[in-house]
Amino acid sequence: MFEQQPAAIQNKVKELAAEAVRTSEPSGWFEVLYQEANGDASQVPWAKLTPHPYLQDWLEGYSHQAESMRALVVGCGLGDDAEALALKGFQVTAFDVSPTAIAWCHQRFPDSTVNYIVADLFNLPTEWHQAFNFVWECRNIQALPLNVRSQAIAAVASVVAVGGTLLVTTRLRDTDDEPDGPPWPLSHTELAQFQELGFQEIHRDLFDDNEPHTVKHIRIEYLKVGS
Repeated sequence: MFEQQPAAIQNKVKELAAEAVRTSEPSGWFEVLYQEANGDASQVPWAKLTPHPYLQDWLEGYSHQAESMRALVVGCGLGDDAEALALKGFQVTAFDVSPTAIAWCHQRFPDSTVNYIVADLFNLPTEWHQAFNFVWECRNIQALPLNVRSQAIAAVASVVAVGGTLLVTTRLRDTDDEPDGPPWPLSHTELAQFQELGFQEIHRDLFDDNEPHTVKHIRIEYLKVGS
């Protein structure tokens, strides 16, 4: 249910992503999509103008002191998840590769405490290395083709401080065969790369949506235990 979209939008996303793959710019299509949306959030398939329910549910059970915690939102889109973390008390930085998306965040939340920044997952600021106590990665890796997946996973892993939490939400596939996409669901083998990069899995939840062909979604909480 959460990711159901009109066929026209699904086809547009597939065309933009295919062109980005052909030109070896795997994240280049996000800015095109945001620009062509022309301020209409219904044209951005992942923009629900509300925090992601898997994040909101996790935050409701979060009992630690958040005020001293630095949080990073990967691929923040229109900012709702970042605002939910800020409301909980986190010191939030949120980035997106799309300048249009970041400008949209500033327009929607002019008085926000969130530090919204244009940044590229494949070229993150060096000062972000192991700098965040909490990192939220929601369906960004699955929007990138498999030939850059390991690089994307390593980039997400790199910003989590030792002792910090990484919360990942993604579609899940049961085989290592390359799926049709986007999105390209992650395999168990791909998710295992986080453990190879110094993370311990704390908890995972599996969800099924209400699409005609059931799609598995997973939320995994990791603890960074090594460099």
